[in-house]
Amino acid sequence: MTIYHFVGIKGSGMSALAQVLHDMNFEVQGSDVEKRFFTQTALEQSGIKILPFQKENIKPGMTIIAGNAFPDTHEEIQEAMKLGLPIVRYHRFLGDFMQNFTSIAITGAHGKTSTTGLLAHVMEGAKPTSFLIGDGTGKGQKGAEYFVFEACEYRRHFLSYFPDYAIMTNIDFDHPDYFANIDDVFSAFQEMAIQVKKGIFAYGDDEQLQKIQAKVPVLFYGFDEENDYQAKNLVKTTDGTSFDVFIRNTFYDSFSIPTFGDHNVLNSLAVIAICHYEEIDVSIVKEQLSTFQGVKRRFSEKRMGSQILIDDYAHHPTEIKATIEAAKQKYPDRELIAVFQPHTFTRTQAFLEDFAESLRKADKAYLCDIFGSARENHGKLTIKDLQEKIEGAEILNEDNTSVLKKFDNSVIIFMGAGDIQKFQESYEKQLS
Repeated sequence: MTIYHFVGIKGSGMSALAQVLHDMNFEVQGSDVEKRFFTQTALEQSGIKILPFQKENIKPGMTIIAGNAFPDTHEEIQEAMKLGLPIVRYHRFLGDFMQNFTSIAITGAHGKTSTTGLLAHVMEGAKPTSFLIGDGTGKGQKGAEYFVFEACEYRRHFLSYFPDYAIMTNIDFDHPDYFANIDDVFSAFQEMAIQVKKGIFAYGDDEQLQKIQAKVPVLFYGFDEENDYQAKNLVKTTDGTSFDVFIRNTFYDSFSIPTFGDHNVLNSLAVIAICHYEEIDVSIVKEQLSTFQGVKRRFSEKRMGSQILIDDYAHHPTEIKATIEAAKQKYPDRELIAVFQPHTFTRTQAFLEDFAESLRKADKAYLCDIFGSARENHGKLTIKDLQEKIEGAEILNEDNTSVLKKFDNSVIIFMGAGDIQKFQESYEKQLS
């Protein structure tokens, strides 16, 4: 029996894959740094062994799955090489693994995780489905027909995949530490599109995605008339959103979702489109859409006294705008306070003006120091450069979170991809 050993098991994709293999009755273990990550809880619940990094973890007979963040010089990978063990990089392993199923890749600059979680939830209602979500959640179903997974464009990792279907949610310039510009991002998606085997579902109101060429049908979804799948007659309330779907200008059915903002309508529309294409019963789709609980760190809410605290992964100006708009739909009568921690100096520099513009949509903005990556040098940029562009913005650190107490009845949104949670935890301690 092969033992799979994950080098860097706390990574979000890695922990999800470990859970998938564990559910399929493979023996799984892994190692990582001692620091606690939010992905750990699910691993611990599954009883998957997590060890501190040390070369003694590597034993004959193992197959090593190595996280992208760890170079070949890492002590465990070195040891595995010495022992002549198979070493597979995460995305390469995933590429081979998915050939056993009808695979559906969800990719795009924004909305990947939420759409993957939603599609997995909806498809599970109809057929056995295994899935891997970028929030660290994974599940391997016995006898699964479908494999739904999040595919990331960063460093063109998704070119390791040859899925049956792909959902492309949008193309936007991000990861400026790797991509040169929007054309470079487009070329990566174009290359991915050529590898899809059965069909692509692309957001048709995106001018970049309209240019995608493929060897398989490209079906478009969106709000415009020209789309194959169109959402019309949106009704937005404080309980969620309902809308009608037209397929090639013919009424198909009406749907209701318990989520907020246009981006969630689009994510649902992508899911409706692929389920229609795969002939999944529409009554199951409607039922499952209405019961989706969301994914980790995407608009995760908590009530504390008179305030509502929201934790969200938004780390790009487009995502911040969408999150603030969703909060306004759900809580139209409350003041919105944004607490934002920029993620990486390169991204902060590239989008300085756009970040300012999106944060001005809140009633008040608090900014936390930039969360840098080990891969970059920061030059002279500091959080003050962003603060200067937003009227009334203040700097927040872990010791002064109590200033947020003065906003009675407000919604406080903690946004970022770094360790923004520590600011929310510090504030919650103040409250209790």
